[in-house]
Amino acid sequence: MDPQTLASRPPASGARGTGGGVLMSVTSMALVQLALALSVHLFDQLGPLGVAGLRLAWAGVLLLALVRPRLRHFTRRDLLACTMLGAVTAGLMLLFMLAIARIPLGTASALEFLGPLTVSLASRGGGHRRWALPAAGGVVLLTQPWHGIADPAGIAFALAAGVCWGAYILLTQHVGDHVTGLSGLAVSMPVAGVVALAAAAPSLGRLTWQLLGIMLVLAALHPVVTFILEFRALRRLTVRAFGTLMSLEPGIALLAGLLVLGQVPDAASAVGIILVVIAGTGAARTGGRVPGPEVNRDEEPALSRSATGKPGRVAAESGSTV
Repeated sequence: MDPQTLASRPPASGARGTGGGVLMSVTSMALVQLALALSVHLFDQLGPLGVAGLRLAWAGVLLLALVRPRLRHFTRRDLLACTMLGAVTAGLMLLFMLAIARIPLGTASALEFLGPLTVSLASRGGGHRRWALPAAGGVVLLTQPWHGIADPAGIAFALAAGVCWGAYILLTQHVGDHVTGLSGLAVSMPVAGVVALAAAAPSLGRLTWQLLGIMLVLAALHPVVTFILEFRALRRLTVRAFGTLMSLEPGIALLAGLLVLGQVPDAASAVGIILVVIAGTGAARTGGRVPGPEVNRDEEPALSRSATGKPGRVAAESGSTV
């Protein structure tokens, strides 16, 4: 069943619908972190850039086949915004893969999450900025400058990925306000794949058919399946509830790193991740964007407006979606 058919079904209501939305959201986050953790095992064969490039390329192919966007319904400005979104998506994935090649998955995820958290805090009143304090404390505990920064490159890559994530949210909001359904994602993701493959080209010398198949499975797992799960969840949950759930992702990343990669955090790093989760949860609970009217050019079902933002994911802190 394609994503547009999924979109056409009416949202569930009541406790059952809410419970289903929570389950879909948590499952999506778990699959995201599982796919990222499994990707680490391929770094020796493809390198972090090769893994990112192939995942985004396959995701672009899959989404084009599933959604089949109608470019005649895009304005020139919409196409430019989708192209920019694709380039930022590629930067986000490439930088994050370079980060988790050097530092633990949980630490990288928490540092990257500062990007959308900053966007969230900056877009709301001063009262919401009290959550910047636990976020800053989390960064200090994660980087532990009193010991000397163990891997400054890894931390820099994670923070740069956070900057891309913040830009991704703002661009996603624009695309979501002007492009109907999943079409914006189906245009931006192939752009991301092309950009990422160009950056990863030197790393693909040892590519085999087996590795190509593995990367296809990982791309289907995340972002394609995870995006559909999040989209369905957003038809059952409020923006505030969804944003609060997404704030738990650094904690899930910590668990994935522990179970899949054997990455055991020290006490300071664990507390730092918890502080970032608290800051994200608090910021999500204290505000949200009221969506504007959907622009419906091709009579596809409209998407709910909401908040997260990784490649193919709904952007959670700002409140919109592609």
